[in-house]
Amino acid sequence: MSAILKIKFFFEKHGFHVSSRLADTLGMRASSVRLFFIYLSFVTAGLWFAVYLTLAFWMKLKDLIRAKRTSVFDL
Repeated sequence: MSAILKIKFFFEKHGFHVSSRLADTLGMRASSVRLFFIYLSFVTAGLWFAVYLTLAFWMKLKDLIRAKRTSVFDL
């Protein structure tokens, strides 16, 4: 259990300090930088979901336009 806590403390010490260092470099507040990363993650996830829905619509449209013939005699 102590190994898990050491890993947790390591990431809290080094990983969460990134946004505050970036905010100091840009001259902003750290909460604004964190909020930007949260919004950016939602936008990128939503963008790929929209691409998925668009491709699914195109495939359905292609199936509606092209008639699937199961036999030679359906001509």
